[in-house]
Parts: sequence; C-alpha cells; structure tokens
Amino acid sequence: MKKLPIIGTMPIILDMDADSSPDSKGEEMGETAHSHACLTSQNAYQTAPQLLYELQVEIFARVPCCEYWKLQFLNNQFSQLLKSSEIFRTRRELGLVKPYFFILSSSDRRWTMFDEDFKSSQRLPKLSSDINFFSGDKETICVGTQLIVIWRNKEGITVWRYELAMHKWFKGPELITPRIMFASASHGTNAFFAGGFTINKNGVEVVSIVEKYNAETKTWASILPMHRRRKLCSGCFLRGKFYVLGGQNENNENLTCAESYDEETNSWELIPNMLADKNFMF
Repeated sequence: MKKLPIIGTMPIILDMDADSSPDSKGEEMGETAHSHACLTSQNAYQTAPQLLYELQVEIFARVPCCEYWKLQFLNNQFSQLLKSSEIFRTRRELGLVKPYFFILSSSDRRWTMFDEDFKSSQRLPKLSSDINFFSGDKETICVGTQLIVIWRNKEGITVWRYELAMHKWFKGPELITPRIMFASASHGTNAFFAGGFTINKNGVEVVSIVEKYNAETKTWASILPMHRRRKLCSGCFLRGKFYVLGGQNENNENLTCAESYDEETNSWELIPNMLADKNFMF
C-alpha cells in the first residue's frame, strides 16, 4: 500500500503530567494564544488544512455524492477539484459508485433525485426554459454524473445538463446535428445518440447520424453512421456494444432490423428481422 505523507498543522498533544500551577497555566495560555495567532495567519486565505492533493481526493471520494455541491463553497481549490472529476474517477477505482434515479412528474418542472433504495431524495434546482420545453416529451439520459435533457424550445433543439457535483443546470453543449426522437444509451462516462430526425426550414429529415458525448470533457464527437435511417428507435448497451432497435425509416415504415456498434473496430453490424414477430405502437 502506498504511504502518503500528511502535510498540515501539527496535532496538539496534551501532557497529563505537566505542572498545572497558575503560573504554568498562564504560560500555557500565552503559548496557546501565540500558536493560534500563527495558525490564523498561516490559514488566513484557507478554509481547510493543506492536505496532500491525493489525500484530499481520497477523503472527499467517500463523501455522499449528493453533498458534493456544498464543497464548492469551501474555497476555489475544492471548487476546481469538483470540476476536474478526479473525485468521481477515484470513487470508481474504490468501488464506491452508487446509482441514483431521476424522476419528473407531468405536473412538475423540477426533477427529484432518489438513492437506490428510495430512502432519501433531493429536489433538483429549477430548469429555466420556456413553456414549450415542458409541454412535450423530453429526451433524457444519465451519463457519468450528469443528467442530459434534450428537447425543443423557441430557439430550436436545446441541450441542458445537470451536474451532480455542482448541483446546477448548465446549457449545452449542443449536439453537432441537433435532432430528437433518437436512440440513446450510456456506458460509464460516454453516451451514444443514434438516428432521430432534424427540423429545419425544409421540414423534417430522418437521419442515420450517430454522435458520442463524453461527460468528462463535455464534448460531442461524430462517429460512423448507421446502415439505416431511423427515428423513434430504442438504444441499449449490451456486452460492450451499443444496440439500436427498430424505429421507423424516412417513409414512416416500421423497421424490424437492429444494428450494433463496436467501438473497438468502429463498425456497425446490421441485424435483420430481429423484431419480425413484434407488434409496433407509436
């Protein structure tokens, strides 16, 4: 096991055999006051001791995720630590990853986050957007420690993300090709978005476009498109591959085929008639 040196203030150890006479007490009080003044001077611009960076991460990785947003108010150092995602990488290495559930009722504009046992909950901040954003269904997915919400407002198709570490909503980053009604699935800190349809001045266009979102870098990247154009499709991750199932093509015809994407080979495999015996309802 790697030993980490601890850098900080020296602990105060009481000597139980020391003389407790009034004179010695006065001296002790003077020394204590002097020590306190020194510590105050040294820590004037700090709200926490100067622990080794790795040790800070090890300690705060064990704090419940729902409490992380409070750390940003300690000082700039802890705020930057949260933004770096280093705490969450350490949690994964230590096996401290826990699932959370996000629920939005039809009559509410605020999501509620529940722990895996539904024994505790926390209300998310209000998402400031126009009424059009809340009037219809929204595309939502969790990736890493973020909740991604995509739908239309008066400005067009918009992406919002909630960051657990900061307990805040942020706008963007926008999709490379803005669209809705796509298939999506996440794995770790990456999420894949396939198909759907775009809305522009020429109308609606069903696409085979695929994009990958990285929650750590907050960036989008285009990857190889699918074999078929499709909308209203479903997505999932299974055994390291991203699967896109069913949906409708550009002629509004139901698709019975599926496709799987292998990131290692950067290739799509078409799976015909996977849903041949299924009934479709859209």
